[in-house]
Amino acid sequence: MADTKSRTARRKKQQKSKKGKKPVWKRVITYLFAFILLMFLVVGGVFAYFIMTAPKIDIDKLDVAFASQYYDQDGNQFADRGAENRIKIEYDDLPQVLIDAVTATEDVRFFEHKGIDLRRIAGAVKANFQRGFGAEGASTITQQVAENLFLTPEKSIKLKVQEQWIAMKLEREFSKEQIMEMYLNKIFYGSNAYGVAKAAEVYFGKDDLHDLTLLEAAMLAGLPQRPSAYNPFENPELMQDRVDTVLKLMVRHGKITQEEADEAAAIDVSSVLTDEKPKSFPYDAFIQQVERELEEKLEGTDINTAGLKVYTTLDTDAQEYVEFLLTDSEENPIPYPDEDLLAGVSVIDTKTGAIQAIGGSRNRENAFGSNYAINAHRQPGSVVKPLLAYGPAIEYEQWSTYHQILDEEYTPEGSNTIRNWDRQYHGWVSQRFALEQSYNVPAAKTLEEIGSDRVKEFGENLGLSFNTDVLDPRDAIGGTVNEYSPLELAGAFSAFGNEGVYTEPYAVTKVEFEDGSVVDLKPKSEPVMEDYTAYMVTDMLKDVVDRGTGTNANVSHLPIAGKTGTTNHPEKAGSNNAWFAGYSTNYTITAWTGYNDNNEILPDTQIPLHLFRHIMTELSKDIETDDFVKPDSVVEQNIVKGSNPPVVAGSGMASDSVTRELFVKGTVPDEVADEVDSLDPVSNLSATYEEDRNEIDISWDYDSDLDVSFDVRYKKDDGSMKDLTSTSDTGATISDVDDGATYTIEVVAVSKESNEKSDPASTSITINEEEEDIGEIENLQASYDASSNTISATWDYDGDGATFEVDINGQKDSVSSTSLQFSNVEPGTTYTITVTPVVDGEQGNSKSTSIDVPDDDENNNDNDNDNSNGNNQQENNENETQNNEAEDPEGNSSENEQPVNNTNEE
Repeated sequence: MADTKSRTARRKKQQKSKKGKKPVWKRVITYLFAFILLMFLVVGGVFAYFIMTAPKIDIDKLDVAFASQYYDQDGNQFADRGAENRIKIEYDDLPQVLIDAVTATEDVRFFEHKGIDLRRIAGAVKANFQRGFGAEGASTITQQVAENLFLTPEKSIKLKVQEQWIAMKLEREFSKEQIMEMYLNKIFYGSNAYGVAKAAEVYFGKDDLHDLTLLEAAMLAGLPQRPSAYNPFENPELMQDRVDTVLKLMVRHGKITQEEADEAAAIDVSSVLTDEKPKSFPYDAFIQQVERELEEKLEGTDINTAGLKVYTTLDTDAQEYVEFLLTDSEENPIPYPDEDLLAGVSVIDTKTGAIQAIGGSRNRENAFGSNYAINAHRQPGSVVKPLLAYGPAIEYEQWSTYHQILDEEYTPEGSNTIRNWDRQYHGWVSQRFALEQSYNVPAAKTLEEIGSDRVKEFGENLGLSFNTDVLDPRDAIGGTVNEYSPLELAGAFSAFGNEGVYTEPYAVTKVEFEDGSVVDLKPKSEPVMEDYTAYMVTDMLKDVVDRGTGTNANVSHLPIAGKTGTTNHPEKAGSNNAWFAGYSTNYTITAWTGYNDNNEILPDTQIPLHLFRHIMTELSKDIETDDFVKPDSVVEQNIVKGSNPPVVAGSGMASDSVTRELFVKGTVPDEVADEVDSLDPVSNLSATYEEDRNEIDISWDYDSDLDVSFDVRYKKDDGSMKDLTSTSDTGATISDVDDGATYTIEVVAVSKESNEKSDPASTSITINEEEEDIGEIENLQASYDASSNTISATWDYDGDGATFEVDINGQKDSVSSTSLQFSNVEPGTTYTITVTPVVDGEQGNSKSTSIDVPDDDENNNDNDNDNSNGNNQQENNENETQNNEAEDPEGNSSENEQPVNNTNEE
């Protein structure tokens, strides 16, 4: 009985327990609701805090745009950018076409929303999910006014909330028309124009905005997004694309018809621009770089109206000197060939990457005109060989500076044959010598051997960007679609001079906002290569300047490294771009020259070297320039010249058989040679001219069991020696030889095993000269004028390009015309006049005539006697001519047999 009661009690207790316990799903909903409520309270509290700490609306800021102040590296203000170039307008001054263009582009529901556009926010959220964060913004015109005038550009939820709150307050306190006034009066339009009225004046020369056309309104609506990039004076193509976008938006939102849009789009934007571009002002090329960095790093801030204090790296002395060298001043030492040549120069601090000066263009007249230091992306030519060939080879494969590369005919797969600038091949050459002489084949073969991926990685670490996923061997000689600016290349080369540490070139160190907050904008430095790579490349580039292709950049008292570069026009003979990039331990300077039309050929490719030399000399004159310090990872070693693989030179080796080279520590060769047996020279060297082929056939003998090749060189007259070929045969040919020239030929035997070379054997041959085709003297006549007591001689000549030697009774003169007058003649004297044509120093057939000068008492005769005398002269003329021809039927004389010395060189 007790047990029964116990079970009953337990059952009731369980039932009671079940009634008091909630299902799990109900508990989850309760907790979730509580969590959401808590988060709502937290978020609401945070948002409330953001709003409470939002800046107050300062009426003064709404009425005045605050200029930004720029400071140089010493903290001295050098520019005040913003308010000084503005024209204030009111809403009634705005034409409807401009308002339509602006709202269609920036905020189509501007006149409907209360400061924020919920529909636009939803669309932006959707676009960011579909196309990635930042694909579409949601800021209204009112929000842009709020951000530009009261907030910093920092991207945070706090500032976005404050922006929206201030925008709604602005909408409550001001009318739509007033807010539109604020917006259009304060935004920056490029070309030093602030506010829409000033922009209309700068770009179109219009004082009344109601005179704006649809095209001009579309241009003004599109400019503020990227005022530098869309500047129609400099980039009309980009502006045309932007106009098309604005017109499409206006059609989409019903502001204009498609027909109106098509009509406006058909007009060239350049045709509506004023001829009076804004005048340049000091340092504007440098300021362009400053504002480019601010636009990139302070996205969303109107840098020209926010009252910023911008601290820069500008060296005003360096900037002024660079600008001077880009003028046509009579004191300028740079030998510019013409006024149309373009130039761009970048100067940075080798150790820090700080930009010291920017030379944007020559004879700079227009404010924010073309800036070739930062925008001229052209093929770099051989200037990239250290960056995309030899630097990676040392970095990844630890090549020594002596590493041997076979310079031979070379055709990369799927490409054309690569040739050297001298159109010759040079056999086995060291990496150092190939770079010093800027040979193309070794550089291209090096890139191919190291591999595209590793070379590309090395270049990207130096700040270079590539337009292709896979590099071609021609990228090592700068001959593909990859192009660079002087500033990019200066940054890349500075890493070699800074022990392998790269810093992206920068012009801005920090920015202070009006509220006192400071943003540090200096980029971080980072090691991008081994210190041995940086030093070994630098050591080779010092040879380029000392005795290679860059000698015109040499500053005798400074340790300098550098590289030349030119690009060849694909269809014309000559170069269309010229470069020099060089550095000391203090400064890195890159200079480029070319023409606006990239098809135009440069008359002088040495201008970049002259620019570098003068700038480096000027900047270094009052400071100490240390030499580059060899790190412990590099070993300096004497190597036997010509040895392959390398052999260490022993103490007994003659100095002319030894070369100093650099090795990565641990890679120095083991083999040591105290002396080397020299190869025997070739024998029976001879040269024969084959007239029918106009070629010189060269032959020689070589009696040896060694496996050798032969390096053949030649020079013409007093020119320098040129490589002809490297061959295993015992013969070679020089084609297209010049008559009258003397050719000197050298042949050297080279061991294929050790690369050892023999003494040169030489011979010479002079090519027979063909006779010059000299014309004939005809109709030689002479007449006497008694009134002036002069004899005049005239003649005809049936050839071209001659001067004439005139002999009058033994007195000789040389004239370029076909006439001569001889005064102070003696009465009663017979004068014999002989005329001889001369072409390139060679004399042709002479012709003579005689004339009798009457005594004084005969001078009173009448004109009939004078005419009779003239007829006698003509008869004498003909007789003398016949006599001359009879004496020498071939028309030759011993004086004619003089060779012409032709010293033309390739």
